[in-house]
Amino acid sequence: MSEPVNKPSGTQSKTEPRRDRGDVIGGGVLWLAKWALCIVAIAAGAWVLGTIIGQLWVIILPVALAVVVTTILWPLTRWLTGRKVPPALAATITLVGFLGLLGGVIALIVPSVADQAPELADKSTDGVNQIRDWIQGPPLNIRDEQLDSAVDAIVARLQSSGAQIANGVFSGVSTATSVLITVFLLLVLVFFFLKDGTRLLPWIGRVFGNPSGRHIETVLERVWATLGGFIRTQAIVSMVDAVLIGSALFILDVPLALVLSVITFVGGFVPMVGAFVAGALAVLVALVGNGFTTALIVLCVVLAVQQLEGNVLQPVLQSRSMELHAVVVLLAVTAGGSLYGITGAFLAVPVVAMVAVVVRYCGEQIDAATEPEVDDAADADPGAVPEPDAR
Repeated sequence: MSEPVNKPSGTQSKTEPRRDRGDVIGGGVLWLAKWALCIVAIAAGAWVLGTIIGQLWVIILPVALAVVVTTILWPLTRWLTGRKVPPALAATITLVGFLGLLGGVIALIVPSVADQAPELADKSTDGVNQIRDWIQGPPLNIRDEQLDSAVDAIVARLQSSGAQIANGVFSGVSTATSVLITVFLLLVLVFFFLKDGTRLLPWIGRVFGNPSGRHIETVLERVWATLGGFIRTQAIVSMVDAVLIGSALFILDVPLALVLSVITFVGGFVPMVGAFVAGALAVLVALVGNGFTTALIVLCVVLAVQQLEGNVLQPVLQSRSMELHAVVVLLAVTAGGSLYGITGAFLAVPVVAMVAVVVRYCGEQIDAATEPEVDDAADADPGAVPEPDAR
């Protein structure tokens, strides 16, 4: 029979006094109140920042668009400056070439739209009549009276909104003026960004000094790389979508095939939403212009291309450039579109990607500040025997 082991008197456990229940609850409430106050302060700061952005949107929008356009044109400018071309001349050549290419695309699309618009309008009327006949037949069996009441309701709604429509028409002059000013400012900013882009970051670093300038310069370099990767990735994905879907539209002789291909390419820069809208428009035009069978084939092609994009191209390319989850991308596009319309939906993902870069950099700095210090000698050779003191 084994004897019980006696614990040394010096190692006997001491019972700690129990904390009062009210103290524990009060500490938890104080902790929650502190973080709630911090969240309220952050929300207030975000609201103030959003208000400032709204007031300065006429300036912020051209700058944001200029940065996006500069990321597209910068490789050509960098190549020209690498061939000993002066920066101002390289920026001019790049910008003029971009405007020429853009004007050529518009000149190529407009005649096609003008030539096929009357035919498309006639077929649209036929398509509406076909849809009306289909609705009146089985299985829906909707009567003429119900259709007429629906049409009358739509007409009444339009008539009641006549004043708003008129106001929108008369305000179009100021809107067009604002667009012209934005485009002019955009081109000027793009020129200077291309010309002096390599000197902006060092200048910002000198303005803010150390260590703030060093951090800001590093973050902006990473933001620029991420934004450039996003634009290049979206351009590749959009080009693949436009070529595949456009080829199917040309083969099937769908009206406005070239225009739909360009819309597919542009829509690809608004992730998820843009591809869906462009595909739906292609199917609708095929239905109106060529009938149900062609529309069904176009729908199958669009779905196949979108599956290729979502399962192959986007994961492989965007995971390297942005490292953003699909849910984050969808929520960003929805929020940007609801706040700032089409422009907000276009700029939502680049903005979120840049915010993610800042968050990751802050995390790196926090990790570097919280890691324990390691002895260099022990880390170099843990099994080394220390040398005796020479003294």
